[in-house]
Amino acid sequence: MTISAAALDTIRSEVDRSLREFIERQRPQVSAPELAPLISAAEEFLAGGKRLRPAFCYWGWYGAGGDEDPALFRAAASLELLQASALVHDDVMDASDLRRGMPSAHRRFQALHEKAGWHGSAEQFGESAAVLLGNLMLIWSGEMWRGSGLPPASLAAAQEVHDHMRTELMCGQYLDLLEQAHGENSFDSALRVALFKSGKYSVEQPLRLGLVLAARSRAPWIDRLCEDYGQCVGIAFQLRDDILGVFGDPAETGKPAGDDLREGKRTMLIARTLAAASPAQAETVRSTLGDRELDAAGVDRLRQIIEETGALHACEEMIKKYLEDALGSLDDAPITAEARTALAELAVAATSRRT
Repeated sequence: MTISAAALDTIRSEVDRSLREFIERQRPQVSAPELAPLISAAEEFLAGGKRLRPAFCYWGWYGAGGDEDPALFRAAASLELLQASALVHDDVMDASDLRRGMPSAHRRFQALHEKAGWHGSAEQFGESAAVLLGNLMLIWSGEMWRGSGLPPASLAAAQEVHDHMRTELMCGQYLDLLEQAHGENSFDSALRVALFKSGKYSVEQPLRLGLVLAARSRAPWIDRLCEDYGQCVGIAFQLRDDILGVFGDPAETGKPAGDDLREGKRTMLIARTLAAASPAQAETVRSTLGDRELDAAGVDRLRQIIEETGALHACEEMIKKYLEDALGSLDDAPITAEARTALAELAVAATSRRT
């Protein structure tokens, strides 16, 4: 078993435990029976996930000389609350029906309304409840971070990073909405969305959090490593996500095949496709991308165009190049040898995943 795989097992276990304990501490504040579905939805939404963000934070901490401290897992687990908040809101904006093989939060609340026979629009109720659930978990992420138990000096040093990460994420969500609305879909614009919405807060900022928490300062080498390693892994991570959103196995991704195509996501993969497409191919992509009723044959046709234009191959080659650059940036980084090895393994795991 590799270093990162062994650590991931520990991280998952400790993060899961920290999240369960945190939710239990919240129950007295949300004890009204009517709130039970809200808390239940939060628990189920937090039950899954790869826990990669806590892993990058964990190895940043140990890479900068941090010692064993259970409080680190609580601080790192707060990133999962932030991630869950973003996913709930993302599903509302994309009108996604499924998340990790289960009904998305807004569909779950819509079904609750329909089953109870309440007044008004069940769909609007579902979307509104999901927005509130996402907001609640965003609030909780800050509360869990502040109450993690790490030394005040560490939290104070990293607070600016934590704040900036959340701002970056929300700005990325807006950029994503803007991208869908104006339909520019150049590779550069898709890359900018990917960096702000996913890449930075999936890899770069969690790593920076761990490093700054341990070092209690933001030394120039920390920013250099986070940009050279973190951004490269983050972009490759999102490129892999783009590919899985079109070619992924539903049994592994938990979403219907080609769901990103039905949602009309203007990804880097689609941008590459349109840039290399013939006029007829480009017209097919533009006329069917975002069609909520797109059937299996339509998905297959778009997949064929993506492959015929060389966009799939180009994105796979980009992932390899970004990964190579990320691994190279670790060579001279002033971090512990164990962290260097683990971060290299994590970069490979994050960019070759199937879910």
